[in-house]
Amino acid sequence: MDYPRRNSKLAAILLAATISAPQSLHASQHTTALQPDSAAPHRTRLILKDGTYQVIMSYRIVGDVVHYISAERGGADEEIPLSLVDLEATKRWDRQHSQPTPNADNPQPPAIDPELLKEEADRAALTPEVAKDLRLPEEDSTLALDTYRGTPELVPLAQTDSDLNRNTGHNLLKAAVNPLSASHQLVELKGETSPIQLHIKDPVLYLRIGDETVGNTAGTPLTVDTHGATSRAANDPTGGSPNSRYVIVRADVRRGARVIASFRIGLLGGGQHQEDVIETTSELIPGGHWLKITPKEPLDFGEFALMEILSDKAVNLGVWDFGVHPVSPENRDVLKPEPRRGVTLERHTPN
Repeated sequence: MDYPRRNSKLAAILLAATISAPQSLHASQHTTALQPDSAAPHRTRLILKDGTYQVIMSYRIVGDVVHYISAERGGADEEIPLSLVDLEATKRWDRQHSQPTPNADNPQPPAIDPELLKEEADRAALTPEVAKDLRLPEEDSTLALDTYRGTPELVPLAQTDSDLNRNTGHNLLKAAVNPLSASHQLVELKGETSPIQLHIKDPVLYLRIGDETVGNTAGTPLTVDTHGATSRAANDPTGGSPNSRYVIVRADVRRGARVIASFRIGLLGGGQHQEDVIETTSELIPGGHWLKITPKEPLDFGEFALMEILSDKAVNLGVWDFGVHPVSPENRDVLKPEPRRGVTLERHTPN
């Protein structure tokens, strides 16, 4: 057998396979990187043909699939069909918003695009953090920041009135109060104790306001029989405004009921103490979605109600009632601290 000739043919076949293998691999997989592996990552947009986009760190094209690193899912590796991606628009947007690569003369890393920063700030303003890993919800509500067995909790407060069902939204029942009249009953609440019992003397209250997505929950102004001391109020703007004032009133507990009595609105803010009235400070949280209400003095044990002052002569009869008893059981439906999770992947529509 002619072994030298057989070995030379085998060597030729192996050489041909070695040369053709990279070409075959290159033909089946084409990769394009948005930025070199050595470049500092920065946020940009992967723009789709339907006009929406994904916020990403980088991308590469493999065959007919685009693989990208999502900035909204904590660096998760995602993929999307190439046919859905507008590559020209993606590259053009990145060129218009990219920053120079850092070097010896420019040591600062590329800045995050201001539009992306604004979007993230707007989302964060809807659910601001009030304690470590504890954030306010997006829905319309009023909540108290309580502490139960050493853990901060957000407790939903229901707005209620003698003629209202308990409602976690915001209703407006106006009554004009005669500032010169003697103390008289404004609201009578059923039951000797509120279903909500807080465990600390210095709770902070949060009221959702100013969101266009929240429908108008205003009720019809009422005429309340208080022996001529109140009358139908004018059609004031809907309550829940940062322009309103808020006080916490101690309820007079009677058999089977709690009574909220009137007080002198004109004396509020003047340093004159009124029995059973705790004044508060109000602070509009950045973003304009939430009002932070803090009592100016500790609340002793008992039953209370947060009341909205609409003007110098008018109050909102829809109040948020609660009690303060440190040994009470834990409230239902509370919000507890949760570690921040990655943002759910969503398509964004450019403005």
